[in-house]
Amino acid sequence: MEWYLKVLRSYAEFDGRARRKEFWMFFLINLIINYALMFIGLKINLPFLSTIYGLAILIPYLAVWVRRMHDVGKSGWYLLIPIYNIILAATDSVHGPNEYGPNPKGLGNEDNDSDHLVEV
Repeated sequence: MEWYLKVLRSYAEFDGRARRKEFWMFFLINLIINYALMFIGLKINLPFLSTIYGLAILIPYLAVWVRRMHDVGKSGWYLLIPIYNIILAATDSVHGPNEYGPNPKGLGNEDNDSDHLVEV
């Protein structure tokens, strides 16, 4: 639930990077809530209850997906390629910082200066 709330707190933040765990936990909890609301909506004769939830969560969902694309070193526009973006969402992070920010896992962030490397 912590990952779900973290995404909601950064509601429309499209900058930065999102770990796989952050994205997939949000996806899973979102799916569970959506199905529960569909079930409840059908029981109380409000079938559009899950649709209202879906519209309310649309912006944070897109934002976390864009940040996930940034984490693998791709632009958010890759969301427009249906199958490829799912593959990218399951791909491991780019180690170290990239053009979208530091690695959220912290891997490779500490020593990325190439100034002290010596060519042989």
